Amino acid sequence: MAGSIKEILVSISQAVSEGDELLIIESMKMENELKAPRGGVVTAVKTEAGASVDKDQVLVVVEDPEE
Repeated sequence: MAGSIKEILVSISQAVSEGDELLIIESMKMENELKAPRGGVVTAVKTEAGASVDKDQVLVVVEDPEE
């Protein structure tokens, strides 16, 4: 979904569980939470607060800690 990043809730090296909130996107005057699709470790945050984002853009990378 296109919009802008309102808040980033995680940082690199942070462990997350499936369903944890990663960031908040504001689109059409509504706030939507992007949640972790699986548990793991945040290895990259590819955006910043206030940035515009497009549909299908990679914003946060969560990898399995064993990888």
